[in-house]
Amino acid sequence: MDKGVKIKVGISIGDINGIGIEVILKTFEDKRMLDFCTPVIFGSLKAVSYYKKLLNLNMHLHAISNLDQVTDDKINVFNVWKEDVEISEGASNEIGGKYAFLSLKNAVGAMKKGKVDVLVTAPINKENIQSEEFKFAGHTEYLESELEGKSLMILMTDELRVGLITGHIPVSEISKRITPTLIKEKVDILYRSLIQDFGISRPKIALLGLNPHCGDKGVIGNEDDVIIRPTVAEMQNDGKLVYGPFAADGFFGSKTFKQFDAVLAMYHDQGLAPFKTLSFGKGVNYTAGLNKVRTSPDHGTAYEIVGKGQADNNSFKEAVFTAIDIQKKRLNYKELTRNILKSSKR
Repeated sequence: MDKGVKIKVGISIGDINGIGIEVILKTFEDKRMLDFCTPVIFGSLKAVSYYKKLLNLNMHLHAISNLDQVTDDKINVFNVWKEDVEISEGASNEIGGKYAFLSLKNAVGAMKKGKVDVLVTAPINKENIQSEEFKFAGHTEYLESELEGKSLMILMTDELRVGLITGHIPVSEISKRITPTLIKEKVDILYRSLIQDFGISRPKIALLGLNPHCGDKGVIGNEDDVIIRPTVAEMQNDGKLVYGPFAADGFFGSKTFKQFDAVLAMYHDQGLAPFKTLSFGKGVNYTAGLNKVRTSPDHGTAYEIVGKGQADNNSFKEAVFTAIDIQKKRLNYKELTRNILKSSKR
């Protein structure tokens, strides 16, 4: 990989009434960030400048109307729209959802065309963004519909990676969705991601159980014994270092997760509640399994603190660094495997 080429980071601004633009600006207020990447913010100079003035930030924004005008060493703002938009700090409304989608749609489109290398998304409101064009439970599902591959949501820090077998679905649907096929699919995605995106040659993965105490031998449900254990055994026979099921409470309470490269939870809150308890404000949401890299911070729109200067941008900054690092590891992995293929053909 050419070390002289900076990664172009596409950034969607999220809900314009939330803390998205604020954490973006705070991140790139540190001029050293431009040594690591070239940011391209998809929104409007007027909207971004509104928050810059509100927060009294001293920084230069480079407005562009064509993605061929992207310039290194500058904070590029691509004008997706030029009209004046009423910003209502801290309010959840139709305007916030409409322009959050316009930003996301254009950022994804630019990434698909190779105009930006990776995508970092600021938080959306999953309710007000719904429209004829966006009928998805969240970013992950939308990205899977637009990009190639099958997605896996991973919340991560340096010492903990938690993926989800099922994502944004009602609790009442979880047990119906847990099948050997789905478990294998998610393990395969995570396994490949740990190798190509994180440089781990022999990933070690833990699976959490579905029921309390993994069902207590059928006393509290039989899914763990009938579905999960046999599937784990089958994957082990295929040579994967996959273990479980583990009872979630003891697994996190005893810090057993430190013995594994990643953890797969059976459902959203089982994995993300302990993750955010351990890591909130430092975590990154990574969408694994797709042909393009997307990350986001581990928090939401935080309407209650918008414009007060209280928003912590550490998670967003980590999301930027993570996207850059994963992209570089992917490029190195492609180069390595290309060389191996060339050698094997000689």
